[in-house]
Amino acid sequence: MREHSEDTRTADGPAGHGHAVVIGGGIAGLAAAHRLLADGRRVTVLEASERVGGKLLPGEIAGARVDFGAESMLARRPEAVALAREVGLDERLQPPATATASIWTRGALRPMPKGHVMGVPGTAAALRGVLSDEGLARIERDADLPRTEVGDDMAVGEYVAARLGREVVDRLVEPLLGGVYAGDAYRISMRSAVPQLFQAAQTHDSITEAVREIQARAAANQQTGPVFMGIEGGVGSLPLAVAESVRARGGEIVTGAPVTELRREASVGWRVVTGDRVLHADAVVVAVPASAAAGLLRAEAPEAATELDGIEYASMALVTLAYRRAGTDLPAGSGFLVPPVDGRTIKASTFASQKWGWIADENPDVVVLRTSVGRYGETEILERDDARLVDVSRHDLRAATGLDATPVETRVTRWTDGLPQYPVGHHARVARIREHVAKLPGLAVCGAQYDGVGIPACIASAYAAVDQIHGDLSAVQELTANPVQSLHGGAGE
Repeated sequence: MREHSEDTRTADGPAGHGHAVVIGGGIAGLAAAHRLLADGRRVTVLEASERVGGKLLPGEIAGARVDFGAESMLARRPEAVALAREVGLDERLQPPATATASIWTRGALRPMPKGHVMGVPGTAAALRGVLSDEGLARIERDADLPRTEVGDDMAVGEYVAARLGREVVDRLVEPLLGGVYAGDAYRISMRSAVPQLFQAAQTHDSITEAVREIQARAAANQQTGPVFMGIEGGVGSLPLAVAESVRARGGEIVTGAPVTELRREASVGWRVVTGDRVLHADAVVVAVPASAAAGLLRAEAPEAATELDGIEYASMALVTLAYRRAGTDLPAGSGFLVPPVDGRTIKASTFASQKWGWIADENPDVVVLRTSVGRYGETEILERDDARLVDVSRHDLRAATGLDATPVETRVTRWTDGLPQYPVGHHARVARIREHVAKLPGLAVCGAQYDGVGIPACIASAYAAVDQIHGDLSAVQELTANPVQSLHGGAGE
């Protein structure tokens, strides 16, 4: 049996002193490594797969550079845009060329309503055209209903349905949340997923009144600039640029390096084993999905591991299609969402060439679209082969837009267990995980399963983990109490 090699290289003293190991090379792990290097530590990033970036994946189709994973960043949180600028992507940051989207519901593409918070309107009139007359009338009853107590947490769908009726949930809240979590609005935690709405529900009897107040506050703050931001060449280029910066500053990134053991040893701090290599470090940041994190923490933090075991994930697939521009006519806008209640297979489509100006500029003869399929609890659709997923996507696109052309190239990207679910009580689970982890000096966790699934949320989680390593728990406590809303709710628009 081959012996493990002992890695005791240090930048400034005995084995383990000043050395941090980051387990996981997604955007959270890379952001943590980037921040740790800025603090003067020696850093090693260990990534189990053969590439960095996690669910951020750049690629090409029909010669066009596109994203095969997440494609945009919430710009009204500072973390992602700031990190992109730090790693030299400032000149490549671009807002969407169009922010106009639609809802494919009740047999037609209908303009996405404005003036709502995650689908919750300030007035019934805001949803005219999307809801039936009965649904609009039900919203008007909100002001006359007794207060709905939300307690320590409540499902978004349950609360909104109680106040405004199920049609608001089924035709607007559900598809908006589904685009972020691929989940079920009647299970998703309001406190964790839509904290702005949860706070309003605690202090207002009428939710429509609360939304109007949120809108007025947003207007008074005069937020300017785009809500979302992309990167020329694809958001998937962000982790690559961060990784390049990490290496340029002396950090080591090792791919194809699954960690098989994480143990605390009094003499050297943390012992990390990957393959035949043993690393010693005084700090470890665990930035991997919940099941992998549970496996790593089971020996030293069994209570945290048990909590992590309880976090569920949804799987989904992205279908990217490229068409010749000649003869390909699409409706205006960036794409559309699809409520599950309408019984379609796809849950959304992005008209990538219309949404991102650089795709159209670089590829004037090609039109690129994306569809997404798969929600929490759905398994049958994702068991179909790639050709069938392309077929069902084309079928739904034809029904929604009239597009009947044959694509010149297609690609299906499957994200198995790609999106953590935030059910009621998620915030309390995260608090318990962090309480157990905090008992172990030099250990912190970060990633999409804690405080928000968007890119800024993952980066904020990483920075809070680094602060925790340094003994400052304030950022972790703030995120645990106030998670990052991962989708802009439309207030003030």
